[in-house]
Amino acid sequence: MKKALVIFGAGEIAQLAHFYFSTDSEYEVLAFTVDAAYRTEASFCGLPVVDFEDLAAHYPPERCAVFVAFGYAKLNAARKEKYLAVKEKGYRLASYISSRASVLNQGRIGENCFIFEDNTIQPFVTIGNNVTLWSGNHIGHHSTIRDHCFLASHVVVSGGVDIGEQCFIGVNATLRDRLRIGARCVIGAGALLLADAEEDGVYIGAATERSRVPSSRLRKI
Repeated sequence: MKKALVIFGAGEIAQLAHFYFSTDSEYEVLAFTVDAAYRTEASFCGLPVVDFEDLAAHYPPERCAVFVAFGYAKLNAARKEKYLAVKEKGYRLASYISSRASVLNQGRIGENCFIFEDNTIQPFVTIGNNVTLWSGNHIGHHSTIRDHCFLASHVVVSGGVDIGEQCFIGVNATLRDRLRIGARCVIGAGALLLADAEEDGVYIGAATERSRVPSSRLRKI
């Protein structure tokens, strides 16, 4: 028998969570929940949406786990806030770990993690609570990703890297081995880090400039 699950959220991330948990996990999604002030519909993905303030009356913590399906809004602070609110109500928080990910770190993965397909998590990696790893990342051996981080797709984290809480790391970013990334850093798409990053740092990769040659001329080159 599958375990009961309620998803916190009613947007695209919640829709994705419903798909992944329903097709590739030990959980059955029973309902969605949002704060009463943000509830605009009675159902989502064919399931009821209940006010978070009344969640325990409908789906008590002894019966259900919760997954907080938020992105990286406010540098992951919004997801952190709801994660803590759910814990305060006494709920266990579920994690989704894709069966199509290579997970070799002996299960050192915290609560409310969302780990998509094609991630490679090498031995001796530690992943904290409330961490999202979108698809296709490489997390090198002996690295640590602390609570409330969000890594977009195809990030390369080399061995022995320590990533502080609430960091966002963009698509195709690369972190050299043995780095220390301070809390709340933003590492943009395509950025290359070769030295430690102090907390609250912002690192933006260079954008590709438009060529002076228009596409209409490419056939003649």
